[in-house]
Amino acid sequence: MRELSLNVMDVAQNSVRADAKLVTITVEESETNHTLSISIQDDGCGMTEEQVQQVIDPFFTTRTTRKVGLGVPLFKMSAEQTGGKFEIKSEVGKGTLTKASYVTNHMDMTPLGDINSTVSILIRCNPDIDFVFIHSTDNASFTLDTRELREILQGVSLDTPDVLEWINEFLEEQTQLIYGGANK
Repeated sequence: MRELSLNVMDVAQNSVRADAKLVTITVEESETNHTLSISIQDDGCGMTEEQVQQVIDPFFTTRTTRKVGLGVPLFKMSAEQTGGKFEIKSEVGKGTLTKASYVTNHMDMTPLGDINSTVSILIRCNPDIDFVFIHSTDNASFTLDTRELREILQGVSLDTPDVLEWINEFLEEQTQLIYGGANK
């Protein structure tokens, strides 16, 4: 994939299909250490060890619309090609954690891309699922937690235009702050 945010979208959609009620997306960047870590954790149905092995196989998919499943294998490859690491931990009935770690100064590093749009689209398309998005850099961090928004909104759906506009503005403002005032 051209940008890592698309991998995040794909893995988070797997969480949605696994009946997750809460999906946590964490992006940790360190220019000082030349690292980027992306994790997607859910409370979905989870997988057996055999299923975990199948999900990293590009020729396995549970979907009926195509015969291959490239999302997770490409995510894994993108991390490993930079000298980074990839792991999936899952427990049936409890959920799954997918984590990719990158060496950002490697010549094969894929750009993060528009992670804010990815998070916004996930919320818009899945308004009944809660998402927690944590983004940190060497400078600072921020969190967007839809559970907190639901409490404030008292029944207003997350996919209403005004709420989505606020979410997009919040993500943009906070991203500028954690990058020291300039959005990357």
